[in-house]
Amino acid sequence: MASPPLKTRGFFPMQASIFISAKPKPFSPPISVKSQHTPTTLGQPLHSAFPMAAPKWAQKTITLPPQRRGCHLITPKILKEIDQDLSGFKCGLAHFFLQHTSASLTLNENYDSDVRDDTETFLNRIVPEGRSAPWKHTLEGPDDMPAHIKSSMFGCTLTVPITDGRLNMGTWQGIWLCEHRDHATPRKVVVTLNGV
Repeated sequence: MASPPLKTRGFFPMQASIFISAKPKPFSPPISVKSQHTPTTLGQPLHSAFPMAAPKWAQKTITLPPQRRGCHLITPKILKEIDQDLSGFKCGLAHFFLQHTSASLTLNENYDSDVRDDTETFLNRIVPEGRSAPWKHTLEGPDDMPAHIKSSMFGCTLTVPITDGRLNMGTWQGIWLCEHRDHATPRKVVVTLNGV
């Protein structure tokens, strides 16, 4: 036996559809944005008050000497290499890419070296190595696979804003190279700067 038409069962598809789609939108507070530049002044059109600058790029590969296993503050070394290019940017982004799978980059404490030591202790406790570790990939020794895991945990890239020719990091932030191998090799970081 065929089902009776919808209207005889009390359904009104068009009205139901309208009712379902008429959900109230959640309240969104206005977003406050602080600009580094004032693009207009009273009575001046935008194009004359703030001429559009063409975006520019700079890129450099920095080779860091081998480090002992652990976390190392490398901000001064990085800045020494890119300072001249960096000073030419009013506003932009600095991208850091580490070309290795057994080390990592992270932003963290730039003052107390105990934080770096404690981070290394933490990493060694959560990623075991040695004969009791369950890893198959041990071609280069017992620290081989743990180094790859630690590298993926922190990652190999960072992006930092550039403001007025400087890296715009927090007061206590610094760039760390985390070396996860016992016998490290030199590490290469590709730095790409983009902005105006």
